[in-house]
Amino acid sequence: MEHRSQPDRVRTEPSHAAYLASLIDAALEAHQAGRLDAAESLYRETLVLDPAHTGALHYFGVLQFQRGDHDTAASLMSRALKLDRHDAACWSNRGLVAAALGHLDEAMICYDQALQLQPDFADAHNNFGVALQAQGDLSEAIEQYRLALASNPMLLDARLNLGTALSKLGHFDDALACYREALSLDPTSAEAHFNVGNAHKARGDHGAAIASFERALSLRANYTEAHINLGSLIGKLGDYAGAEAHYRRAVALKPNPTHLVCLGGSLGAQGRLDEEEGFYRQALALDPHYADAHQNLAWLLLKRGDYRQGWAEFALRWRKSDYDAIAVPGVAEWRGESLEGRRLLLVGEQGFGDHFQFLRFAGVLAQRGATVELCVREPLLPLVERIAGVHRAFSGKPDGQYDFWVPMMSVPSCIGLDRLADIPAEVPYLFADKTKIKAWRKRLGATDKSKRKVGLVWAGSPGFGNDRYRSMQLAELDALSDIEDIAWYALQKGPAHAQLAEAPPAFRAHDFTAELNSFEDTAALIMNLDLVIAVDTGVAHLAGALGKPVWLMLPANSDWRWLEARSDSPWYPGMRLFRQPMLGDWAPVVEDVTGALREGGI
Repeated sequence: MEHRSQPDRVRTEPSHAAYLASLIDAALEAHQAGRLDAAESLYRETLVLDPAHTGALHYFGVLQFQRGDHDTAASLMSRALKLDRHDAACWSNRGLVAAALGHLDEAMICYDQALQLQPDFADAHNNFGVALQAQGDLSEAIEQYRLALASNPMLLDARLNLGTALSKLGHFDDALACYREALSLDPTSAEAHFNVGNAHKARGDHGAAIASFERALSLRANYTEAHINLGSLIGKLGDYAGAEAHYRRAVALKPNPTHLVCLGGSLGAQGRLDEEEGFYRQALALDPHYADAHQNLAWLLLKRGDYRQGWAEFALRWRKSDYDAIAVPGVAEWRGESLEGRRLLLVGEQGFGDHFQFLRFAGVLAQRGATVELCVREPLLPLVERIAGVHRAFSGKPDGQYDFWVPMMSVPSCIGLDRLADIPAEVPYLFADKTKIKAWRKRLGATDKSKRKVGLVWAGSPGFGNDRYRSMQLAELDALSDIEDIAWYALQKGPAHAQLAEAPPAFRAHDFTAELNSFEDTAALIMNLDLVIAVDTGVAHLAGALGKPVWLMLPANSDWRWLEARSDSPWYPGMRLFRQPMLGDWAPVVEDVTGALREGGI
């Protein structure tokens, strides 16, 4: 958050009329003391007696600016500058008003005028930097902040702004140094502690970030941005109830769409679906085009199985930056038009699991007469090239001519997928490489043929928002290792793989993960297994798309695609769902999975 310097301290100016001098002195004294109504009355009286009194025009404009009446402030200060174009303070304050009105080019002209008149004017340098930063010119903004501090090393706002600009460039250590210098000037600056928290968060030092946000709130209990940022951080760490409390405070202080969606999301993460919907509706009432509200509402509706409304909302999910990143310039986005004889580019989005789930629609679109090409993330190649109906698959920028393009996850809304029963659930629609399948079959041939071969995945990416609850510790599955007629195959990649070192021997007996260098390898290994047991990860979707039986262990706040209470999935006929009864408690899930395995229920 950038901090503009406050309007220049009001100052007396000489006048030939003693009475006018006494009026303006009294106005300025009241203004400085915060008695704005009294100051306004005195400014007005001064201007009745002398409509060309530049000091009264200037500082009455400052007062209007402080009250939020920026148009009136601009008019008053502009009148003052027409009468006296050599007042650097008035030029600087007129720049603040222009910036508040969104006229950044005009603001920078005003700051430039102020600095031509007074090159060492620290506030003008600082405010010039804020305007430059708002236009994305961080390097020039940093230069202006440094000039401001050279003129006035005690200017707290310039230090905070310099730190913010450095943070935006990823220079978090330098930013922290700026914030600490600001705190040395004013240890009670809530803004400085807040910014320190942001820098720590960006560096991944969550404990320090939380402490800084809490310190900011101890200094300013109604600091809305600190409530939001602290709530977001602890929510990502899994404390959804704590996040809810901070979001509720932010909504009470400033019920804007962002805050309402944050609060709704924290309720949904706790499984309180009926409560969350109202906040998304409120957000959309304030801003009908707010993408995050549409997306969260879509997830809620889809989780309830309301596909008619859910996919319609999901089609409105795009933030402009996200949409621009995948849009194909010069090609119309497909909205459901006839595809007969048309060339269509299907563009992948979001995570690997989303890709695997929605790649089924490539065949659906081909059946409608389209020549379908896929643009997907590179690790999915060449696995996706074997999907029926796919003419070509590639990664990177599109290099062909197309009649239409469509985001992969928008297809359901385009084809009118209104009912769960209409989901194209024929599997397999992904196919492993036959040569690799045979190679793995040979590798696994030594395994006792009397044993069932079961793949195991217990954790997803730590960067996923709900990972604290969707992933588990391998130790929580120890009971499974006692089942004698199962040969376990670890399919776990990433940091959680290290947990195998302390796992029971049964889990460590068949660990080929070092040889799983691609989804191609993983798919071929899965084809040699009888079952995959996993938490909600891309591997579970991959196994389901390959037509293999999958037992999915779900947290109480499971994703929208698994609906609310079902033990099966309309997306994958061979999938069985095991759900937590209480968030964070995997014991009942493990007990149910263990019982099902002992009963031989693959």
